[in-house]
Amino acid sequence: MRKHILPVFVCGLLSLAPAFASAGTDTFEVSGWLPYWRSATSTKDVMPHLDLLTEVNPFVYTLRSDGTLLDNGKLDEEPWVSFIAAAKAKKVRVVPTVMTSNSALLHELLSQSKSRIALEDTIANLVKEKGFDGIEIDFEGKKAEDKDYFSTFLKGLYQRMGNKWVMCDIEARTPLDARYYGTEIPPDAQIYANDFTQINKYCDRVKLMTYDQQTIDLQLSSAAASSSQLYAPVADPAWVTKVVALAAKSIKKSKIMIGIPTYGYEYVVTAYAGNQYVYDIMWTFNPLYASQIAQKFGVAPSRAPWGEMNLSYINSTNASTTAPISSNPYLAQAAAVAASQYASSTNTHTEFRYLVWPDAASVAQKIALAQSLGVRGVSIFKMDGGEDPKMWDVLAAAKQSAVVNSPVVPVSSAAGANSFTRALSLGSTGEDVRLLQKTLNSDPATQVAVSGAGSPGAESTRFGPATEAAVKKFQIKYGIAREGSAGYGYVGPATRAKLNALLSG
Repeated sequence: MRKHILPVFVCGLLSLAPAFASAGTDTFEVSGWLPYWRSATSTKDVMPHLDLLTEVNPFVYTLRSDGTLLDNGKLDEEPWVSFIAAAKAKKVRVVPTVMTSNSALLHELLSQSKSRIALEDTIANLVKEKGFDGIEIDFEGKKAEDKDYFSTFLKGLYQRMGNKWVMCDIEARTPLDARYYGTEIPPDAQIYANDFTQINKYCDRVKLMTYDQQTIDLQLSSAAASSSQLYAPVADPAWVTKVVALAAKSIKKSKIMIGIPTYGYEYVVTAYAGNQYVYDIMWTFNPLYASQIAQKFGVAPSRAPWGEMNLSYINSTNASTTAPISSNPYLAQAAAVAASQYASSTNTHTEFRYLVWPDAASVAQKIALAQSLGVRGVSIFKMDGGEDPKMWDVLAAAKQSAVVNSPVVPVSSAAGANSFTRALSLGSTGEDVRLLQKTLNSDPATQVAVSGAGSPGAESTRFGPATEAAVKKFQIKYGIAREGSAGYGYVGPATRAKLNALLSG
């Protein structure tokens, strides 16, 4: 039995389960990675918010070619020394990460008993000598032939660690029917480099790297393409749900942590006739970059149907291609439509840029998803001052709240809605959106529209900009949220509670 340190925990979308003050091992946990390449800003960013976390993971150690560890972050120096001391004083676990994505090196070290045992000893001794609460293993890009070697390594490390924690970062595994949707599943598709059964046995926490989704889920990509919707998410909750369901067949939910990204991607998208798009990644970015791009090109970011923020722009001075953006600034589709129309009219193809990134509201959405799925908690990559700073407000509000489980915001919902049971935001569709519009239209102060779609008697199933504006009016009227709040314009637990109260009253 592992020795468990009392965790401080957060859960729910701007909400927290009532058991907040309880001790033991059944509490919801929040951990976060602090990257060594931003040591100063990472520690400065997290230090004031340690009370909101269960665990911190200095992302600092990498494997050398001889199997020894390189401390890129220099944990024996400031600012880490003071940071680690502060974390320990608040009973926050300090569990550094050992990372590599060198497949050849991993094969060399793990496939030989001598080097594998030496690595187990090196890591266990480091943890005990430095007084860490455990270690986190982030070995990515392993070869399938090394699956058993990796399991043997985890077993040996687990045995050596005693009452210290063994945390494992594991790549997300997409169900085959979704990954190869519409195509033939390759014969070797089920040959994996991770043995989930053994990982469940020898890892105290399994942190699923549920990010960098991009276009791996062909089923979700196909659904988006059928409606000409841009779709290249960092992490769609619908995809995350699939990943967790598959992992939970072999790994206890009480060990699973859902990875939450705080960075985004910029793509060069090639548009072809008929609203067909091909995505090529340019780079990752922090949210501030998206704000700068939005300001430079005069494009208003909007919330994508899966909950993240997005925008598109055409990096051109051609007025004919940029006009659709200014005429409809709410839609990320604006540049996409302009590019597609140009490709169709000229029988060629053209390019535009597409940005997608998580903000505080989508981070909150993932926390709510983790709670609704009944997993151990969430792990945030990364905490370094580059994320949406309102994320901390989300975590603080979550800790103080006593509102229970909040479902994720999916793309659509079941028909016949008579109450609000899930989060809703720009892009959501379903009968509960129609019910939302009807409820908002019952009060002239929160009316969605005077005429046309969304107006009284013409309520629709689509949550668009007019519905978002009406939700904001509703939140202001009842003191639920205001400009600058993470949940502003987002139908979260507090907003749903008031809506349901009005329906029952």
